[in-house]
Amino acid sequence: MDEFETRFGVNYNDAVSKNDAIYKGLKYRITVLSEILIRLEYSEAGVFEDRPTELARFRNFEVPKVLVTDEERKLTLQTPYFELIYDKEKPFTGTKLSPDQFLKIKLLETDKMWFFGQAEARNFKSICTSLDDKTSIPKLEKGLYSTDGFVSLDDSKSLIFNKDGSVGKRSDERIDTYVFMYRKDFGFCLKDFYRLTGYPPLIPRYALGVWWNRDEAYDVNSLYSLIAKFKKYEIPISVLLLNKWSENDVTFDRERIPEPTNVINDLHRDNIKVGLNLKLEKVPATSNGTQIEVPFNAYDKTFMGMYFDTFIKPLDSMGVDFYSLDYKGKDIYALRMINYYFYNYTSHTPNRRGLILSRNGLVNSHLYPINNSGETIVDWKTLKMIPEFNSTSSNIGVSWWSHAIGGFKEGIEDNELYTRFVQLGTYSPIFRFSSKSGHYYKREPWKWDVKTHKIVRDYTNVRHKLIPYLYSESYKYSKTGLPLTQPLYYRYPELYDEPTYKNEYYFGTELFIAPITDRKDAVMNRTIVKLFLPNGMWYDFKTGKKFPGGKRYISFFQDEDYPVFAKQGGIIPLAILDENNRNDTGNPEKMEVHIFPGKNNMFKLYEDDGSTNAYKEGNFMTTSIDYNYLPNNFTVIIRPLEGKKGIIPPNRSYKIRFRNTRLADDVIVYLGQNRLAVKMYLDDQDFIVETPLVSTEEQLSINCKGKDIEIDAVRLINEDIDRIISDLKIPTRLKEKISDIIFSEDDIKKKRIAIRKLATQGLGDIFIKMFLKLLEYVNEF
Repeated sequence: MDEFETRFGVNYNDAVSKNDAIYKGLKYRITVLSEILIRLEYSEAGVFEDRPTELARFRNFEVPKVLVTDEERKLTLQTPYFELIYDKEKPFTGTKLSPDQFLKIKLLETDKMWFFGQAEARNFKSICTSLDDKTSIPKLEKGLYSTDGFVSLDDSKSLIFNKDGSVGKRSDERIDTYVFMYRKDFGFCLKDFYRLTGYPPLIPRYALGVWWNRDEAYDVNSLYSLIAKFKKYEIPISVLLLNKWSENDVTFDRERIPEPTNVINDLHRDNIKVGLNLKLEKVPATSNGTQIEVPFNAYDKTFMGMYFDTFIKPLDSMGVDFYSLDYKGKDIYALRMINYYFYNYTSHTPNRRGLILSRNGLVNSHLYPINNSGETIVDWKTLKMIPEFNSTSSNIGVSWWSHAIGGFKEGIEDNELYTRFVQLGTYSPIFRFSSKSGHYYKREPWKWDVKTHKIVRDYTNVRHKLIPYLYSESYKYSKTGLPLTQPLYYRYPELYDEPTYKNEYYFGTELFIAPITDRKDAVMNRTIVKLFLPNGMWYDFKTGKKFPGGKRYISFFQDEDYPVFAKQGGIIPLAILDENNRNDTGNPEKMEVHIFPGKNNMFKLYEDDGSTNAYKEGNFMTTSIDYNYLPNNFTVIIRPLEGKKGIIPPNRSYKIRFRNTRLADDVIVYLGQNRLAVKMYLDDQDFIVETPLVSTEEQLSINCKGKDIEIDAVRLINEDIDRIISDLKIPTRLKEKISDIIFSEDDIKKKRIAIRKLATQGLGDIFIKMFLKLLEYVNEF
């Protein structure tokens, strides 16, 4: 076995289905992989495929129970989910001469049926290659989620993995299709999809921090100056991605960066990882003693082996952490081969977990994180499409999208747009500042006005604080396939066609986001957001105000605010950042845990070294945070659950923030069997319990009791309107009159008349129009 095969070879045995699951004739082969998943093959030559493909890596499923009726001319296969009926040896698809469908699959307990050529009209789609130059979502590929309750995936044209580790195209024409018949059990569909294709890998922990990426030719001085400004202006950074680092795409430009190893080591000391952008068009070579350039050829195994050994290994030895693959060719197969080779190369490099940033190859792109949406336009329309695009990608199991915060190119630089991009990025899978080169592209937070800088600084710091939560959810995604972002319509499919709510999404298990993608009302100085909250009780993550779920709301958000909601009983573990080491994304020694009232819950905090594959050998630690809730008596228990010692800090201090809670009358804290002295105090609407450094190997228990200690702070729209009136630059005497009108018991018609009459008392037309619009909004809800 050569080194190339060792790096890139796949397990052939896993790709072969068990014989008892196969029903075969001269021209057909039907494999029942599970109760919901069928593989359909038809070949005029009677040749069938057992090699692993891009889509199907694992076909060796356990054989499900199938009711079989095998007659001379007809085959019937039935599971609890489907009944397949096939006229044996007939083509799977109808023709002009014979339009009948010879193979049909009934979805049991419904009136639905799948057959070749079925429109699958209620498929909710999934992904595209990139969003280059787009300001609206382009045509998307088919996804797994459908209100029909079934979906088919064509595997007849995907690439084949050869035993020597190379990848190639199929050389014949045949049908090779997988059909999922899941009714409303979409979770089963995702589970079988991941078994077939492979589960998403766990990305390095540093990738969840703040990235910096500008299409700029930095030299040593400008690079160090940039990092110094991040530190000066208190903006964390965990990843530096260099675009213009080379003249030939394989070696550093030594005039600008004479000692790249030293620079990379300096950045590593500042807890900043380094990525390099590769254009993958041509590489230098020598022919008859003459230096030439040759095209990049992902189809040639020998070329790829030499490319990695000759050009990438030296960069690895300098300390480069990962690569961004800027392939812009039109050959989608080449893109997919590039993603496959580079991701697997980095995954097999010692002491480094695999990571690439690349455009999406459309087949199994969940296996090659991270997907780059490309050169997007600086525009509100771009911002508006991103949340829906992210959550729609969950329909094919993809979570890791990276978008240029602020947009990449063109457009108009606008502080409000920039701020809303940053806030969305904070609550998105990947946060990456990125833009074209140019003095007037302002991605640096410190280049904006004081207010914008402060808001951006605060949100970038929130992003780094969220890493313990995000990394735990990332691990869950890699183990169970539960996407990090999920659309609202998974639980409320009837809202799919309501554009007002299509952008809302679940962000992990504890949070729900209703992103701001429109400009604010200039007079009101607030953005008006119409939102729907799912069933249950929800809490504004910033203010703690309570929102009963299953309802529609209208809310008003100032520039510094964002619609982020924590679920009832929500547990959100955060890092307390070291002000002297703000870039550190490792397992923190100090943590703040937000706990929202109302329901029992348990969160598993997952931690490992964050950068290698040692976790696969059991080198990780899972800590459970158990919240046992009663209205006036609740307990938090933090204890090691599974893993090895030495992975996380031996001692850790906790700041437990009980949201919407008054000072408890009685607080008892134990570490193991010993009573522990703690610090307790109120912070606005929250009750805080702070522990000293305590052993992470022992159980920490905090019990709080008291009468009426939970604050029932239900959000009232009158409070929002009152603050709007208070902030307006109009005479104070008019504010009192406006308040009396707005909050009166009169019907909306009388309120409109009364507001208009205030023109005679000096209320400007612009404010009259604003209040009339406000009355309409309030009347809707």
